[in-house]
Amino acid sequence: MARNTLTSQATIADTVRIVGIGVHSGERVSLSLHPADPDTGVVFLRTGLASGRDVEIPAVWKNVSATDLCTMVGDPRAASVATIEHLMAALRGLAIDNVVVEIDGAEVPVMDGSSEAFVEAIGQVGVVRQAARRRFIKILKPIRVENGTAWAELKPYEGSRYEVTIDFTNPVIGRQSIGVDLTPDVFARQIARARTFGFVQDLEKLLPMGLCRGSSLENSVAIKDERILNPEGLRYTDEFVRHKLLDAIGDLALAGAPFLGLYRSFKGGHRLNFMTLEALFADPTAWTWVEAPVRAASPAAELGTGVPAPAFRAEVA
Repeated sequence: MARNTLTSQATIADTVRIVGIGVHSGERVSLSLHPADPDTGVVFLRTGLASGRDVEIPAVWKNVSATDLCTMVGDPRAASVATIEHLMAALRGLAIDNVVVEIDGAEVPVMDGSSEAFVEAIGQVGVVRQAARRRFIKILKPIRVENGTAWAELKPYEGSRYEVTIDFTNPVIGRQSIGVDLTPDVFARQIARARTFGFVQDLEKLLPMGLCRGSSLENSVAIKDERILNPEGLRYTDEFVRHKLLDAIGDLALAGAPFLGLYRSFKGGHRLNFMTLEALFADPTAWTWVEAPVRAASPAAELGTGVPAPAFRAEVA
């Protein structure tokens, strides 16, 4: 079996609730993460719908309905959930396979613009390994997609590796690169705290369209001309590329299982990440399912997963 992989499926040890606002809607939303049985995957449970009926939306690439400013799953005319990438990144980064995400609004709360709040909430209840084999999507041959000067590819690799490069004309960002072999410890300590970012001139165009109503310096890094407006500055000197890596991990989690392979991208984004999944699953010779050896489930939550001690307390049911 490849290095840096956990061999059994996992869920969370208890329900945890998180409340925040949607970055686009600006509306308050409540989200609860519930433990789930083996082979459930990640499933969004939309509540609070006008129909009065709850709707399940599996978090898989076939259910993606938009990738413009964020990643959305489900039918926006009926039941959908947007801005799922930061939560999906936390679940994939912490090697959590099975969870039901109950949410009473159409957008995952943005919190501080990173995955940190989700990592901390999960850290409060812990992760439980289950008595079921973990399944992986093993990349057998290279797959590449292009969108103008941007490109992304998947290649065979004995592990789960991500290499991301961004290239902006604005000198505040410029060209940045990062590469990691993904493990829960690496994600929690090097990736989870990287915040989303944007340009003030773009925000001024989006607000009249009813978008980014919840955006603020509390949940994003704002760039105006050639300076960062956030008084605290950056969390990392290369926070911009780290956040693009975070987004890629979250978007590719919609494959439905972790990869055994190398993902590389240049000037990528939600659309390019989704295109990569489409191209991969369109070619059945490019991948295969593999299973890890099974071992007994842990009788209690495994807290030694690389998750730092929480800086706040979410509501634990």
